[in-house]
Amino acid sequence: MTGATHHSPSEPEPESGDGGRTDPLVRLSLEQLRQRTSMKWRTHPADVLPLWVAEMDVPLAPAVADALHRAVDLGDTGYPHGTAYAEALAGFAAERWKWDGLRVENTAIVPDVMLGIVEILRLVTGPGDAVVVCSPVYPPFYAFLAHDGRDVVEAPLGPDLRVDLATLEDAFTRARRHGRRAAFLMSNPHNPTGVVHTRAELEAIAALARRHGVRVVSDEIHAPLVLPGAVFTPFLDVPGSENGFALTSASKAWNLAGLKAAVAVAGTEAADDLRRMPEEVGHGPSHLGVLAHTAAFRDGADWLDELLLGLDANRSLLGRLIDEHLPGVGYVPPQGTYLAWLDCTGLALHDDGPADGPADGPGIVSDLAGPARMFLDEARVALSSGHVFGTGGAGHVRLNFATSPVILRQALARMGRALAGRAGG
Repeated sequence: MTGATHHSPSEPEPESGDGGRTDPLVRLSLEQLRQRTSMKWRTHPADVLPLWVAEMDVPLAPAVADALHRAVDLGDTGYPHGTAYAEALAGFAAERWKWDGLRVENTAIVPDVMLGIVEILRLVTGPGDAVVVCSPVYPPFYAFLAHDGRDVVEAPLGPDLRVDLATLEDAFTRARRHGRRAAFLMSNPHNPTGVVHTRAELEAIAALARRHGVRVVSDEIHAPLVLPGAVFTPFLDVPGSENGFALTSASKAWNLAGLKAAVAVAGTEAADDLRRMPEEVGHGPSHLGVLAHTAAFRDGADWLDELLLGLDANRSLLGRLIDEHLPGVGYVPPQGTYLAWLDCTGLALHDDGPADGPADGPGIVSDLAGPARMFLDEARVALSSGHVFGTGGAGHVRLNFATSPVILRQALARMGRALAGRAGG
């Protein structure tokens, strides 16, 4: 929990404050960003500062831009082919995470991470089977699983926002009742809390899943975004994970959500399962997406390093701004991702979200309640509403700090003024 003297509500919004930084987060002005036509910048009116959906306010990495320009110049806009994407990911994993166990022959290209997760789960579970998730967690987990006929079983995180092994084991037991097949859909690093699971935690999870006959599917889309002070461990690099799966892409770390392509990776014991994936799934990724993600993993490490420096600085800045403007709001600095999970339960704002989490995944775009609704209506700052992340999410908001320090300062000052106005009223 943070707390400090509240800032004066009459203080004007800052107009500068990048501290001489040169990272990608300080390259684009608010005026330039408002020219974008993506979801982040067009969902809300122009007076709203959008700090919600997972898009970053950065220009393209030069290596990615060059690859795309080259393809366009050549008219290279056909169907994807080959294994260059998986090879680039394997090289990145070996260099970045010291993991040399990624075998290209045990991979498949899928349209994106979430659709790949659905296809993997179809290989190892059926309608009516159970999938365990650790709430609060990425809202599409609920929506995609429910729409595919799977029973979502929650294993809420502990008070420290980390996986609680006893709770997880109880969920595994419930998931396996009556002989059902079961899987554990893990967020690694965890979205929305930014927790980076330790190797010891992952080893314990793998052992627990083995003991209960639960297949693990690890969403590792935020893996390149681990910040100083933490170390990412690929799930498939720990003992006991051999029958598991991992899915990742460059979309979060290099801001490529609009260029669809991801990689599914099977553990050595799961390779035969992956080979059963229907051929047509591989027709979904974009060729330009494959080229862009390949370039990011192969040639974008220097740009990523600059980005991580900026995110680390913003992580610290956000803590100071919360102390200054939002006393009573809890903030545990994330170890990874560019997402901050803010505990607003102390603000006593009414939250209309379901206390036991979403049954079928309410829309992360339109379904706002409690503090997120108040900050949008009264501060003109768009955040993600906590209740859509499931049990443990009500009364919280998720804030995307992958923006310039100028915008971050403006947004927190607005939020502070809105709270001060309520207190004064």
